[in-house]
Amino acid sequence: MVGILIVSGILIIIWSLYSSYSIFTAKTKAPEIFKTQNKEIVSQNTLNKTKPANAEELQKEMEQKINDQLANIIPSNFISQLFNLISWSIFVAILILGGGKISVIGITILKG
Repeated sequence: MVGILIVSGILIIIWSLYSSYSIFTAKTKAPEIFKTQNKEIVSQNTLNKTKPANAEELQKEMEQKINDQLANIIPSNFISQLFNLISWSIFVAILILGGGKISVIGITILKG
């Protein structure tokens, strides 16, 4: 019983570290918890190819151009990948802490 607790705790830690290594070296993909939806926003001015008539239309056109430039700088799936890696890291930290606790319980029983 005691040996099972120690071995299972160590196996949980080793599996979680190996899985993290595989994910962070791009051998496997992180579980997709967060997904992005691609939205295509087409302003009325780009459809008509006319110059803006007032300040409100000019501001909308400027916002559209800024969004287009930001989309070129930051890929659309970057944020979701970042959140997926962060959530995976939190999950692995919980597994490592749990595996360590299971092993400590086994060691305490063994000493007891």
